[in-house]
Amino acid sequence: MLIHLATDRHRRTYHNLMPARLSPSRHLQIGRSKAGLGLFARVPIKKGQFVLRYSGRKITTEVADRLDTRYLFEVNSRWTIDGSSRRNRARYINHSCRPNAEVYFVKHVIKIRAIKNIKPGDEITYTYHYGRDYFDSFIKELGCKCRACAKKRAELRKSRRRTRARHK
Repeated sequence: MLIHLATDRHRRTYHNLMPARLSPSRHLQIGRSKAGLGLFARVPIKKGQFVLRYSGRKITTEVADRLDTRYLFEVNSRWTIDGSSRRNRARYINHSCRPNAEVYFVKHVIKIRAIKNIKPGDEITYTYHYGRDYFDSFIKELGCKCRACAKKRAELRKSRRRTRARHK
């Protein structure tokens, strides 16, 4: 996105100005992340700005329990959104213990908004605490791969090496 602003004295060009409204296909990009595929910002996103909607079929939780998919988002104890369609770009948002986005509900619609300013190239993440079963089933066993947890693990390894070096 390239925008020209003319003034009396000179002309300035501003790159990557935040758009008034995000278009998932133009302003968000699916790419490689440490956790697999992730969703990345292509333009700046301001804190509080709507990012995108988690979309899919609205099914009963009873039906959802019989499906074998990772992209189920529980709205409440009765309803679940099956976001397994590849048209649902929000399915590529990964978990982070220090997220830059959050989920909020408007009736039975799941929306995602930024809770921090997000720069172009940053991965969009939120906490999967809404789907505790998902976290326990898929993330907990293997260990969280978010940047915050990776940094914490690296610091632990470093301190263990120092401790071993002192005792030798």
